[in-house]
Amino acid sequence: MGSNSAVVVGGGIGGLAAAIGLRLAGWDVTVVERAAVLDDAGAGISLAANGMRALAALGVGAAVEAASRRQYTGGTRTPDGRRLAAMDGRALERELGAPIVGIPRAALHRILREALPAGSLLVGAEVTDPDTSHPARVRVTHGATTLDADLLVAADGINSRIRRRLFPAHPGPVYSGSTVLRAITERPVDGLAADFELSWGHGAEFGHIAFPDGTAEWHAVLNAPAGVRYRDPLAEVHRRFGRWHEPVPALLAATRPEAVLHHDVHELATPLPSYVAGRIALLGDAAHAMTPHLGQGACQALEDAVTLAAALAGERTVEDALARYDAVRRPRSQTVARDARRAGRMGQQLANPLVVGLRNAAIRLTPPGVMVRTVLKHADWTPPRIAPRAAQGPSGRAQ
Repeated sequence: MGSNSAVVVGGGIGGLAAAIGLRLAGWDVTVVERAAVLDDAGAGISLAANGMRALAALGVGAAVEAASRRQYTGGTRTPDGRRLAAMDGRALERELGAPIVGIPRAALHRILREALPAGSLLVGAEVTDPDTSHPARVRVTHGATTLDADLLVAADGINSRIRRRLFPAHPGPVYSGSTVLRAITERPVDGLAADFELSWGHGAEFGHIAFPDGTAEWHAVLNAPAGVRYRDPLAEVHRRFGRWHEPVPALLAATRPEAVLHHDVHELATPLPSYVAGRIALLGDAAHAMTPHLGQGACQALEDAVTLAAALAGERTVEDALARYDAVRRPRSQTVARDARRAGRMGQQLANPLVVGLRNAAIRLTPPGVMVRTVLKHADWTPPRIAPRAAQGPSGRAQ
C-alpha cells in the first residue's frame, strides 16, 4: 500500500464509518473483518441526533434517514402501562436540528458498506497481532496477505485483541450485571402506536424500536448472573413479560422463537489511559464499550470515526492527529460511558420495590424541560469538518 494508507480492523458500525471518514480525508483504506457475515439481522438500533450528525458528516445521513423511522412518540412506562415520562421527539429535533431515528442494524450496515468502493472490505479474514516495529508504519497480516499502512484503526469490538496487546495490564471488559434478549418481529405489529418506548419493572426493562414497515425490534433486559441461558428464550420472555402492558404481548406474539438473540452486557468499566499507541487508534467498543442504557454506544463510535478523520485531515502528522483524537474523544466518550452505567443503576437494574417507587415518583415530578436537557447533554454534538490537506509522505508529514 502507498502512503496515506490505513487498515481498519473490524467491519462493524464504527469500523465502516471510520473507513468512510478516512476516505473523505484522502486516505486509502482497507477494512479487514473476521466474520463472514457483517450485518446483525436480529437487532435494531436507535440513533440520537449526534449519531445522525456524524452520519451526515460522512455523507450517508440522507440514506440512513430514508431507511429509518423517526422517533417522535413514546417514552417510559411501568409494567401496568402507567406513564412515567413522555417522549417529545419533535421538540428534540427542533432543538438539535436532527431527528432521533430507529433502523435495523442490517440496514445501517448495508448503507455504510455501500459507501465504500468494491474491494476495500475483506471479510472472513483473521488478523494476527500488528507489527509496530517500524515507527512510521504498521504491518498487519491476515492469512497469506500482508498489508503495510501508515495507520491502524482498531475497531475490533469489546473483546479487542489489539487493545489487549496495547494495554496488557488493563482488566478488560467486565459483566455489567444485565443480560439482554432481543429480536425483530416477523410481521408488522397491530396497534404499535409508539415509535420508541421503555418500560421498567423491578430489575427488568422491556423496550421496542418501531421501523418504517411496521415491524419492530424489542429487547428484554434482566438482572441475572453472567452466562445464564434458557432452553426456550422466547418462552422465558413470555413468562417474565407476557402480562406487561400492550404492546409487549403483541410484540412477543409477532416473534419467531428462532429469531431471539441472547447476550450478556459487558462494558469497559475501567477507563483506558489512552485511545492511541504509536500509529494505532482504538475506536468504538474497543476503546469505550458501554452499557446500552443511554442508547449511545453506536453514536459514540460514529463520533469517533468523524473526529479521527477530521484530525487526520487537519493535522500535519499522523502523531499529531492521533494525539488530537485522543484528547477530544477520550473525555467525552468516557463521560458518556459513566453516565450510561449510572442510568442503568437507576433505571433497568433498580430492583428494590421501595426505591423503584421513589424513582418513579421522582420521574413523574420532573419537568419536561429538565428531561430534554438530560437528553441534550449527550446528543448535542457538532461534528468537526473533514477537510483533506495535501497528501502526506511516508514520514507522516505533508508534502
